[in-house]
Order: sequence, then C-alpha cells, then structure tokens
Amino acid sequence: MNDQNPPTKNTLFIEVSGAGLPEVDGLYVPSAEPPKESESGTLSSLGYWNGKMAWDRADKKSKRSPAISYSNTYKSWRICRLDGHLAYDNTCNEELPPTEREWHVYKKGVAPAPKVVIHHYDPRMPCPEPNILFVIGGPGSGKGTMCKLAELQLGWHHLSAGDLLRAEINAGGETAELIEDIITKGELVPTSLSVTLLKNAIERLIRTTGKVNFLIDGFPRSIENAQGWFNIFGKDSPIPTMLYFECPYPVLEKRILGRAKYSGRSDDNVESIKLRFDTFKAETLPTVELFRSKNKCVEINSGRDRQLVFSDLAEHLSEFTENEFADLPLSEEAEMLLGLRPYPSKTTP
Repeated sequence: MNDQNPPTKNTLFIEVSGAGLPEVDGLYVPSAEPPKESESGTLSSLGYWNGKMAWDRADKKSKRSPAISYSNTYKSWRICRLDGHLAYDNTCNEELPPTEREWHVYKKGVAPAPKVVIHHYDPRMPCPEPNILFVIGGPGSGKGTMCKLAELQLGWHHLSAGDLLRAEINAGGETAELIEDIITKGELVPTSLSVTLLKNAIERLIRTTGKVNFLIDGFPRSIENAQGWFNIFGKDSPIPTMLYFECPYPVLEKRILGRAKYSGRSDDNVESIKLRFDTFKAETLPTVELFRSKNKCVEINSGRDRQLVFSDLAEHLSEFTENEFADLPLSEEAEMLLGLRPYPSKTTP
C-alpha cells in the first residue's frame, strides 16, 4: 500500500469501554496527526499509521497520537493511556482493531481488557434515519425465509420483535426479568417495550455497520402495534411501506404440516394452524388494510415457487439495495433456502 495515498478516507469512530481506566475509556476519532515516520520507518498519512487506520482521543488529552494504531514491528493493534504508555494490545494482522477477540492487558493496563466498538457515524451526532419496511404474512407464508435471503444476498438487516425479546432475556438485559415474567404468565409484551427494543437495535446496527436498510419481520401485527410504533419513533416519522406476503390458506397448511416433520414446534399441527390463521385474520389483516388505504402496502404472492417470490422481493427492494449486493452470486445457504441445494444431512456416516 502507498501510505501517502490511503485507499479510503478514515471516517470511522471507536468507542472503548470497560477498561477501568478513565484515561483509556472514551471516544476516539480519525487521527489528525500530520504525516510522519513511524517506529518501523513507514511514512504515515492523515488518518493512517503504518498503512492502517488510526485514531486520536476525541478529548485530545493523550500525550501520544495516534492513541489507537497498528504496530508493524510487533504486528499488533495497541491502545494507549493518557500518558502515552501502552495499556492494551492485540496481535493480529486485521485491517481494523478487533471487536470480538479479547485484548491483551499490557504493563500499564488493568484487567479485564476493555470492549472495543467501531462506529460508522460519530456517536456524538444524531443517528442517520433508517430505511424501514414492515414484513407481514400469515403463518407459513415464507416471510422469515425471504427476509433471511434479503439479509444474505441483498445486504438488508432482518429484525424480528420476537427474536429481540428472546435475545434480551438471554443477555440478561435491563428488561429481561420483566419480559420473562410477562411471557411466563402468557400475557402479551407491551408494544412500547417491543418497539423500544427494535429502535435500539436499529440504531446500534446503523452505527456499527453503516447500513440503513431494515426489514422488520412480523410487525405490526395489530393496529395497536402500529400506533405504538409512532409513539416511540415520533408521530412525524415516515410511514414505512408494508410488504404483505399473501398466501392461500391451503398452501399455508400444507407448508406448516410439511415442516412439522423436523421443526419440533408444538404449534405446527392442524388445530394450532387454524387458530393462528384465525388470529392473523382478526388482528393483522385490519393492519394490512390500514396500510393499503395509505398506499403503503405492496403485495407479494408467496404461494408460488420460492425463486419467483425472492425475485419479486429483490425487485421491490432494488431501489434501496446497495450496488455491491445487487449482483452477488447465491451463497450456499441462500441456495438451500431457495431449494436449489439440499441441506446437509444431520446424520454422520
């Protein structure tokens, strides 16, 4: 790499937390250090050090800038204290500081090592607006499969309110006990809680991935859900378009009974299917009609072959799908979801 002409401008921000050292924890911004020679003799450039991106402390208090940088000599990323002494390092050759692998505690550090989060937008500024589409369909309509395909092949985020509730419980989040207690009692989780989890997940993903396209799977399931959305996001927020996966009941029943052989779901039986479909008609279809009345509903016939359905979905999303994803060849997982490749056998030879 020509260090004087980096391939891309450094526009990333790094948040370091949990170090137990105020002089380490905090926000780091793209380095503004002028070009100079590093310890390994490499001439660095604005926002870069030793050919990789580098960051200064946002409060400018560190005696050593960049305060997060890569060492060619030791083949490691390092984080410095305010006094310029190394506190943490991570030996690897990755282009960006690792965010999942634990950092090594150096001489001037304190265990446990800090958590590193990379932001695509300045966390001191408001989060960019998301581009959101709601995805609704009866049980067995294939909406979950199609959302997964859009995530794999088209770069869209796929979020499910139900998945986020379960994740909150498993992670022991602030509302985990409340959610678990409500579900245990067989009651419905308040819409405000579900939408708050969705909003938080959307902002986190925008900031950490830089991507703003979202498919919200299985929401809103009722008029009350829709009202709750605007209570949290603001009454002046844009009305998301709804993708309605329309599928005849006999097809839904056949699909669910077919997957019952391996799904292990207690509600994949004839009685439960009928009950779930009746609930969908009573609670969710009025929501579909509401979005139709506002010209915000796009219907997709999901009773057809999966490849045709996905082709329709991709076309509807094409206006917002980033170019880098538009012509991607199908991954193996996508081929399996489309029925073009068998799933691996669960039995070992």
